[in-house]
Amino acid sequence: MKPSFCGWYFKVQSSECSIALIPAVHGSTEESAASLQILWGEQSGAIPMRADRAAVSWASPRAILGENLFCPRGVSLSVRSAHWNIQGVLRFGPLQPLHVPIMGPFALLPFMECSHRIASMKHRVDGTLFVNGKRIRFENAEGYIEGDRGRSFPREYAWSQCLFPEGSLMLAAARVPVGPIAFPGVIALLKIRGREYRFASYLGARLVSARGGWMEIRQRNLVLTAERIGQAGQPLNAPVCGAMTRTIHENLCCPVRYQLRKDGSILWELETDRASFELEYPC
Repeated sequence: MKPSFCGWYFKVQSSECSIALIPAVHGSTEESAASLQILWGEQSGAIPMRADRAAVSWASPRAILGENLFCPRGVSLSVRSAHWNIQGVLRFGPLQPLHVPIMGPFALLPFMECSHRIASMKHRVDGTLFVNGKRIRFENAEGYIEGDRGRSFPREYAWSQCLFPEGSLMLAAARVPVGPIAFPGVIALLKIRGREYRFASYLGARLVSARGGWMEIRQRNLVLTAERIGQAGQPLNAPVCGAMTRTIHENLCCPVRYQLRKDGSILWELETDRASFELEYPC
């Protein structure tokens, strides 16, 4: 088989708790495999799943990992491993997908190392999970869903996501290889009070900086920044030629300062302690 991976990132956030679930199938030239990764508070883990009882769709956020089901209407979990015991059901309200895919024309290119998709910028979540004996009730909580597929995660990249009362944000930058060369690709979307600000390489956006917890992207007269306050987060597995052999780090819930400027004037800013952040650029 060709080296490949396909997975979805389901994030759920309330005023008291955040959790992220990442169902995925992946395979190298030697074997096929599946896994469920979990981020909860300051804990993270990867649970191997039987590949013959696993399936992940790219057309919509759907996955089956044994008894665990993920779909646009919600999640049903029954996980038992040496370190994790998770049971419960989460129900989703209507998803908020994008009318135009975030990768634009790049989504059509077959040679992309990694393709990205946003299934919902923000939706309601209700339900109850029992995680390692602790009951977690989500009532009128918020959710976000995105997915990735390809051969490998970018060698260098930065990513952040935030749910807040007036909207939602996702921004990412990565080293994108195209044959023997590579270019710094950018995608970002800020939805606030019904208005959308989109940044993308195909719209002229460029990465100004991604170092030391700081991200800055510019598109004509707009500048979007994100500053993580604190250290790198919990370990996760990431694909290299289809095999989950790389370790990256994500802060599921950490302090971040965001700012959007136009011609030097502040259009929007937010300081929150509930943002998600990954930074895999050299310091």
